[in-house]
Amino acid sequence: MTANPTDTPFPLTGEPLALDLLNTRPADAGDLIAGPEGLTAWLAVQEDRLGPVAEAGPAEVAAVHAVREAAGAALAAARRGERPPAGALRALNEASAAAPAHRELAWTPESGLTAAAHRTGAPARRLAARLADAAVELLTDPRVRDVRECEGADCVLLFLPAHPRRRWCVASTCGNRARVARYYARHKP
Repeated sequence: MTANPTDTPFPLTGEPLALDLLNTRPADAGDLIAGPEGLTAWLAVQEDRLGPVAEAGPAEVAAVHAVREAAGAALAAARRGERPPAGALRALNEASAAAPAHRELAWTPESGLTAAAHRTGAPARRLAARLADAAVELLTDPRVRDVRECEGADCVLLFLPAHPRRRWCVASTCGNRARVARYYARHKP
């Protein structure tokens, strides 16, 4: 599922969480999560997957940027079938280990016994750990080599195609630009 670019400042969401994180740095807009405001907005878009997250501060921004850098380096290598850089793997492992997860049992009359995952540690470390786990999930998915970069001119967004013929991050944006460019190339005097 992709977001409509007019509904959110983020051009592509709904991909695996790690790709959504990597896509916060599109070619034409700079770093969309460069500061606390941008990260807070992105976390609001991701609330269905990450749960409610308090407003982000500088510590959360730094932690998320570190995970994004490591995930990007590891994914670039994994897409080529190569060994990811040791530093990237170390950074993802450290981020995940910095906020250990445990399951906590709870009883409610409506749903009975439930178990929910909880993480310990500072908010920045918990957030980084969740995102590092999402990167690990993507990197170990057999489909990691299927991750594609958009074929749109000057677009660097990544996606995991549900259909083998998908070529653009958002067909209504990059796809339309490509179609218009082809049309003008054919009809240019």
